[in-house]
Amino acid sequence: MLNQYLPPSHIQIIEQVADWQSAVKISAEPLLQEGLIEPRYVEHIFAAHNEIGPYYVIAPQIAMPHSRPENGALAQALSLVVIKQGIDFGSENDPVKLVLMLTAKDNHSHIEMLSAVAELFSDEENIEKIIQSSSVAEISDILATY
Repeated sequence: MLNQYLPPSHIQIIEQVADWQSAVKISAEPLLQEGLIEPRYVEHIFAAHNEIGPYYVIAPQIAMPHSRPENGALAQALSLVVIKQGIDFGSENDPVKLVLMLTAKDNHSHIEMLSAVAELFSDEENIEKIIQSSSVAEISDILATY
């Protein structure tokens, strides 16, 4: 199920990143390239972060940047960036090592996808396996069971 929304082309492994803004931009790249979001989608994430803080840092080591469908979401999809050294988003759950960008074209169709994400991340072992993965193929194998 998750591989349907998070294909290998949407997964990146990087050693480090300069700041949280760069992490969000990198996570958006595959979605922008495939026409799944508009550039303004990322701008809305930045604006919301600046207004209310890192609302999308959902758990230790995990950020799920997202915005509302009307803010430039064109499809239902995910992208993942694994940041080996982690980056601070200004959250109590810093440092973030997994940036999972979510986009959904409406307020309802992504519920099943989110359920699979929640199941995956409910197991700390899965989180560590993904962080320790050295290849996109390893991560795809983990995702294949969800």
